[in-house]
Formats: sequence, C-alpha cells, structure tokens
Amino acid sequence: MDLILRPRRLRRAEAIRQMVRENKVSPEDFIYPLFIHEKDYKEEISAMPGIFRWNIDGLIEEVLRAWELGIRCIVLFPKIDDDLKTEDGAECFNEAGLIPKTIIKLKQEIPEMAIMTDVALDPYSCDGHDGLVDENGIILNDETIDLLKKQALTQARAGADFIGPSDMMDGRVSAIRNSLDHEGFTDIGIISYTAKYASAYYGPFRTALDSAPRKNNKKLIPDNKSTYQMDPANSKEAVIEAALDQYEGADVLMVKPGLAYLDIINKLSSFSNKPIAAYNVSGEYSMIKAASMQGWIDEKDVVLETLLSFKRAGAKLILTYHACEAARWLKEK
Repeated sequence: MDLILRPRRLRRAEAIRQMVRENKVSPEDFIYPLFIHEKDYKEEISAMPGIFRWNIDGLIEEVLRAWELGIRCIVLFPKIDDDLKTEDGAECFNEAGLIPKTIIKLKQEIPEMAIMTDVALDPYSCDGHDGLVDENGIILNDETIDLLKKQALTQARAGADFIGPSDMMDGRVSAIRNSLDHEGFTDIGIISYTAKYASAYYGPFRTALDSAPRKNNKKLIPDNKSTYQMDPANSKEAVIEAALDQYEGADVLMVKPGLAYLDIINKLSSFSNKPIAAYNVSGEYSMIKAASMQGWIDEKDVVLETLLSFKRAGAKLILTYHACEAARWLKEK
C-alpha cells in the first residue's frame, strides 16, 4: 500500500509509546479517602472489600504507608455514633470531636501529609441529610450554611490544609471562604464539590458512614438528596456551579462521581483554569473489586486504565479508594 501517514509508527515499541504519551498517572495525583471511627480496632466495610473504618493507631500506620508510596493528600470521613447525631448536627463543630482530634494527631505524626476534610451535616445528622431539615421536610439552605461555617473553622483550627464543602448548598463556598479569612485562615484551601450529582453510585459510601437519609416523623422528608445535589441529566448546570464556585473563592473544582461523568470533567477543564478533581466514588470502586474477586477482570489493568481516563478527561487530582494499590502498581511499572 502507498501510505504516507502511518500512525502505527508511534506505537511500534514501548520506548516510543512512552515518548509520545499524552497523559500519565502518578501517586502525587491521588487524594486518598479514609474512614475513621471511635473504636479501638479497624473494621472492614462489607460493601467495600479492602477498605476499613480505622481507629487512630491503624490510621496513622495507613497514612504512613500512603506517604511512603508517594501519596501526598488524604481526606477524612467520620463514622459518628448514633447517640451523637442530632437534628442540627452540632457534633460537626465539636472542637474535641473525632475529626479535629484525628487531624491534630496526624499532624503530630506525619506533618508533611496534606489533610482535606469534608464539610456537610449528613454524618452528624439524625436525618441523614447534608443540610438542616425543617418540620415539613424542606432542606434549609441559608440556615445550614451558618453551621457549615462553624464546621469549617473547627477543622481549620485543628490543622486541616483543605476544606471540602460537599453539601451543595447555594453560596456555601463564599460563606466559608469569608469565614476562614476573617479568622486568619487565609492559607487554607477550598476543594469544592462543584458538580456533585444525585447519584446511585454512592451506596457503599453511605454504608461506610451510615449517612443515608433516614425516615422519621417529619412531613415529606426526602428519601434522597435530589433537591440539592445535581440532576444526572444536566451538564450545562455544572458550568454554572463552576462559575459560582471559582468566583466565590474555591481553589479546586471537583466532579463527583467520576467515571460516569467524564464529560463533565472535560467540560469544567475546558471552562476553568482552576485544577479539576475527579472523585472515583465508592460504587465505582466496589464494582471493580467485585468483578476482580470473581476473576472476570484484571484488577490492576482496569484500575490503572480507569484512573488514566480521569486524567485524559482533564482532571489534575483524583480522589480514589484505589490510591495505595495504584501507587504501588505504578512504582512497580
């Protein structure tokens, strides 16, 4: 054949493929989500094989392992005891609570590791919603933000490096940024859950934290989070949220979930000069784990290909439960 253009010339050897490779994944790209509880033992999460609720000593060992593998940021999620859950979620700004004391301990043991926190009421609420719920089952936006500001300040005082508002209340990024700045925390970053969709992929996470919406005696309380999380059918709305968040002071914009929303990652990457983060969520993790445990897929290859897809779509950072495994596989390569 008389062909001038032969794209396979750049694929014929591994050395050449590496030379022209457009995207690469490295451990420094990962933010490692970790679950913690008040128990004195670690406990495997049934819906997420290989993932645990950590006690403080086990958590320190796991964070040290992550650091040695090249991971430079973690995000903490608390499993709060039921007797501490209230309608206003006030435990979220308890200075002696699980998250603040964990941050303090980690900063003493591993000061170089960046710590991101989660800002929302659902782990602390007896209603299981990210915001306050009134007697008619309405999620209250502005009243919730007053509590989120207190929660963010509590985390900042403990030593958090990044605040992660995941609640999807309107105006919360601006309110938190102003609150942090007013208290002198101008260097604390905000990684905003900018396009957080009302997704079915969160099931295992809600099992891990017992943070799903709960039925009670309030009228018409929503059994899902669709009145504040985004409609999976919408993409233009994500650009509106991104414009608001970056204007209000977010340092990083996040898309959650990741794998089913690669188009949104790409759209926000094209729209904004801010770093884009993708959350490789619990349902995505558990599907890969379940298939690999059945021998249906090669776990390593599928995980690394999945993580690469986030980078190709435009993400700079990836929150993933595969972080330590993927970091180890990348080092082996």
